[in-house]
Amino acid sequence: MTFQRKTLRTEVALDGFGLHSGVPVTVRFVPAETGIRFLFGGESIEARPENVLDTTRCTRLGSISTIEHAMAAIAGLEITDIDVVLNAPELPAMDGSAEPFRSAMSRAGIADLGDTEIPDLFSRVFLQEPGGKIAISSGSGHWRYEFSTEGGWPRFQAFETSDIVAGFGSEIAPARTFGFEKEIPAIRAAGLAQGLDFEKALVIGEEGYINTPRFEDEPARHKLLDAMGDIALAGVPVRFLNVVAERSGHRMNVEIARRLRIAVFGE
Repeated sequence: MTFQRKTLRTEVALDGFGLHSGVPVTVRFVPAETGIRFLFGGESIEARPENVLDTTRCTRLGSISTIEHAMAAIAGLEITDIDVVLNAPELPAMDGSAEPFRSAMSRAGIADLGDTEIPDLFSRVFLQEPGGKIAISSGSGHWRYEFSTEGGWPRFQAFETSDIVAGFGSEIAPARTFGFEKEIPAIRAAGLAQGLDFEKALVIGEEGYINTPRFEDEPARHKLLDAMGDIALAGVPVRFLNVVAERSGHRMNVEIARRLRIAVFGE
């Protein structure tokens, strides 16, 4: 498959607080020609599935946590080369979605770096585990995510887009991270979600949303956003993939990205 390599025209920076840590952080998105890298301190980590060290409630690349929303924005803008430079080891929560990252990079402008080619995906990549599955095939950017809960509300939601690149900015990027009201005390006690509040996260109660959703199916859209960011670690442009995921989390997403990378690149 042939596509254009892209980077930013100019550097752009955003300030915020780490999604889980709550620590103040500045992230700079810097034009590059060396693939996608995350940099913190003296560490420079390629955005590849084998460099993911943890998937507990977020995706941690080396020592850098919560990369999935920024990776989704990078993938949605079809950026292939960029340095993501931080002064703390976690991406900022911003508004709980990928939209602030997407809009900042879009304002900075996109520069073409010329055509490149990678091998085609000839076989379907599939992963199934108790409670979840993901299937990826060569395609045209048709993605679907099915979100369901056991017993409690909302029970089942699905979000589907026929063009993940064209629809990303309006349909996917604004969808915020979410949590269940009954789990909040345990999450806080574990020192997680310190950078979130009721403006930055959607809260699901026993019979409906506790705060106002941006979309009626916002959880399904955000789970697709997470899957998009994680699967983009494979290095295959999302517009060339058809993806169906059911109840997958970061661990499954990263594992299917690893399998996809092997299927395409042999590594």
